[in-house]
Amino acid sequence: MKILVPVKRVVDYNVKVRVKSDHTGVETSGVKMSMNPFDEIAIEEAVRLKEKGIATEIVAVSMGVAQCAETIRTALAMGADRGILVESDADLQPLAVAKLLAAIVAQEHPTLVILGKQAIDDDMSATGQMLAALLGWPQGTFASKVTIEGETLTVIREVDGGLETVALALPAIVTTDLRLNEPRYASLPNIMKARKKPIVTMSPADLGVDPAPRLTVLSVVEPAKRKAGVKVGSVAELVAKLRTEAKVI
Repeated sequence: MKILVPVKRVVDYNVKVRVKSDHTGVETSGVKMSMNPFDEIAIEEAVRLKEKGIATEIVAVSMGVAQCAETIRTALAMGADRGILVESDADLQPLAVAKLLAAIVAQEHPTLVILGKQAIDDDMSATGQMLAALLGWPQGTFASKVTIEGETLTVIREVDGGLETVALALPAIVTTDLRLNEPRYASLPNIMKARKKPIVTMSPADLGVDPAPRLTVLSVVEPAKRKAGVKVGSVAELVAKLRTEAKVI
C-alpha cells in the first residue's frame, strides 16, 4: 500500500502572529516556519502503518515556495520515503491544492491519502473534503483512530456529539484530528538519512492545474482588545450589572 501525505509549511505554532501594516495578511518575513501540526500527526500515522507492515511506501507532498522543501525534509526524517514539491509563488487556496493533489494521485496511484484536518494558518478545513469530491473517494474526516483490515478502512471520527465510527472502502481519504497520535521527534540519524532521500520538484503547469486564487482577501485585522474585568462586592451587585450593563438577564 502506498500512502500519500500532504504537508504544509506554516508559521510555527509557538510564534505570536502579527498582522502586516497594510492589512493584506500576516507577517511571514523573518518568522520561524514549521510543518503544520495536524500534518505531523498525518505523517506519524502513515509511519505507524508502515511499521505494522500495512504500508509499503510513504510519499510526502508539499506545495508553495522553494522553502517548502524543508518541510518535506522534516517528513522524510520522521519516516517518509520520498517527497514531491509543487513549487509555486501563488497564494494556493484549498481548491487549487485539492486539484494539484488529485493530479498527483493520478500519477502516484496511492491507496490512501492522509492529511491534517486543517492548517493552523487559515483554518479552512476544506482540502481533504474537496480532494475526496474530486476523486470520488470515500472520506473519514477528523479521525481519532484508524484501522485497516484487508480492503476496509475503519475510522473513528470526532464529531460534535461525541464519536462516530465509519467503514470505508479503499482507496480513501483520511483527515487527522489531535487525538489520533502523538508525533515522534526525528532522531539525528534519521535527519541525516533524510538528506539522501529524493525530492522531485514540479510546477502546477506540469500537473495541468491553474492555481490562480478564487477568493480575494479584502483585509486582515487583529481581534479587538478585550476590556479589563471588574470585581463586584456581592451577588446583588453582580445581578444588577448583568441586568443594567450587560443586559443579559
